[in-house]
This record gives sequence, C-alpha cells and structure tokens, in this order.
Amino acid sequence: MKRESDTKQKLLNTAVTLIWESSYGSISVDDICNRAGVNKGSFYYAFKSKSDLAAAAFEDHWNKKRGMMDEIFSSQVPPLERLEKYCNRMVQDQIEKHDKFGKFCGCPFASIGSELSTQDEQIRKKAHELSERSMKYLACTLRDAEAEGILEAKDPVELARQLYCHVTGLIMQAKGVFRLLGVNPVESAF
Repeated sequence: MKRESDTKQKLLNTAVTLIWESSYGSISVDDICNRAGVNKGSFYYAFKSKSDLAAAAFEDHWNKKRGMMDEIFSSQVPPLERLEKYCNRMVQDQIEKHDKFGKFCGCPFASIGSELSTQDEQIRKKAHELSERSMKYLACTLRDAEAEGILEAKDPVELARQLYCHVTGLIMQAKGVFRLLGVNPVESAF
C-alpha cells in the first residue's frame, strides 16, 4: 500500500511539471492524476481541490529554492554581488527551463498569482506570501548597500518591491517575446 505522503508528493511533483510545461489553467485534475498514475479519489484525499494543490505547489517551489536564495543573499556576500548573483540566477533558471521544456517558461507561479488573484483567495494569499518572502531578501540587501554607502534608498522596502516587480515583469515578458514574434529562439543566443 502506498503511503499517503508519497502520493501527495507525486501529485505535487506532477502538478509542478505540468504547470511548467503548459499552465495552471490548461491542466485539469484528471491530467494531473493521469500523469502521476494516481486515481482521482487519492487526489481528493491528498488535496481538497486543484486550488489546494496549487497552494501546496507554491510552497513546494519555495522550499526548493530557499537554499539557493539563502546562499545568494548571504550577509557574507557584498550587497551588489548579491544582486548580480540574483539576476544571474534568474537568467540561468530561464535557460534551464528552456532546455528542459523547449520554451521560455517565465514564472508560472507568478502567472498563476496574476491570473487568479481576483478569483481565488487562497492562491492570491499564497502568491502574495511568497512574493513577500522574496522581497525580504532584496530589502535586506538594499539596506546593507545603503549602510555601506553604495546607494541611497529612502525606503529600502519599497525599492525592494519595485525591484522585485521589475524582475518578475521581465521574466514574465521573456516567455511572450518569441511567441509574439511567432519564432523560436536561436540556440546560439544562450
């Protein structure tokens, strides 16, 4: 007999993969169950709804990237180097996703939060919570940069919010540029 936690993790991993491959709105509970090899009853035993699974996928995604964020934003690293490493990691993530899925994926978690924030309160809250976590890393870095005299920030928290929104916007736009043009990216661009 399969353990409940194994089934739940299998559903989470499958949902995350499907979200990266296409989008939250385009996948159904049936799609998730079929790909995971799990029956629908087990799905609803593990999660109350697709929305519940999405919120858990957000948290799972954060837990997997937290160590990398801690490393990038270590207080032992100079502030500007932290920002450079953060930007480089965002680019590298997109390249890795392109290599894996054959397309630029943007950030499906930001897409889900954006698409459903007015329709699903649970997803809105989770997307906001994870955005706030990321912004704390940036705000701390900006405070450190200000303390070192590298930059003047009247409000490091607001500047972190603006920086986060800018980077997220760039990532979101990355997936649409080639789709808009109707072409595939040139491999040598990487």
